[in-house]
Amino acid sequence: MKRGFFSLTLVMTTVAGLLFAPAASALNAREIMQRVDARDDGDYGTATMEMILFDKKGNERRRTLRTFSKDQGDDRYRLMFFMEPADVRGTGFLTYDYDDPGADDDQWLYLPALAKTRRIAAADKSGSFMGSDFNYADMTRKDLDLYTYELLKEITVAERKAWLIQAVPTSPQEIDQSGYTRSLLFVDQATFLVLRAIHWMKEGGGRMKYLDASSHIEQVDGIWVARYMTMTTKQGKATLHRTILRFKQMGFGQDLDEGLFTVRRLEQGL
Repeated sequence: MKRGFFSLTLVMTTVAGLLFAPAASALNAREIMQRVDARDDGDYGTATMEMILFDKKGNERRRTLRTFSKDQGDDRYRLMFFMEPADVRGTGFLTYDYDDPGADDDQWLYLPALAKTRRIAAADKSGSFMGSDFNYADMTRKDLDLYTYELLKEITVAERKAWLIQAVPTSPQEIDQSGYTRSLLFVDQATFLVLRAIHWMKEGGGRMKYLDASSHIEQVDGIWVARYMTMTTKQGKATLHRTILRFKQMGFGQDLDEGLFTVRRLEQGL
């Protein structure tokens, strides 16, 4: 099964899954990532979130989004609409995240100014999502079999016990699609959330990305979530760009009609 261990879907797991977790010392790197993979992020989910973009001079742009997600069997459908400001209002993003490791995930971006829907090709998934530090590949889960894992050590992150795991793509194709040559993942031992991650970018030049989702962890409808996360792109010590995602409202369990997750609805908007 595919899970995005450093994507936007990395932030959820259930209490029930924790009650039967093996002792921390009994797990190897692969088993830990299988626990991350197996977490329950809710059959349905809705959220309102704020995206804040900072350029290297500290100038900021704010965007408000509404998101919907639904499990369709073992697959995951996700829909996002940009609500504010006016220059991005009505922009929509639809993802079909397939569990089958042999199937390429489908993604569509609707641009209302052009009245055009663009299908995101596999070759473009390492590109920036709407000017943020997240790329299109970050929006989908990953097949665990496309990576090798090594448990480096146990570490403390934001006063939480964590494992430090190195993840390395097993093929040039996965490097091209993810945009990363390797990653370090800081996995919470209590919740199996990825608290932090460091990514080495394929484009080189010493560029790296730093994800931090460790500061606002709480339960919503029985599911552990990170309500605040940042992704920062750096070159050496210099910060090139930074993105903050702040989840203002979140809910799980509300039934969502399958008809919501279509290209036609993407183009219609909310």
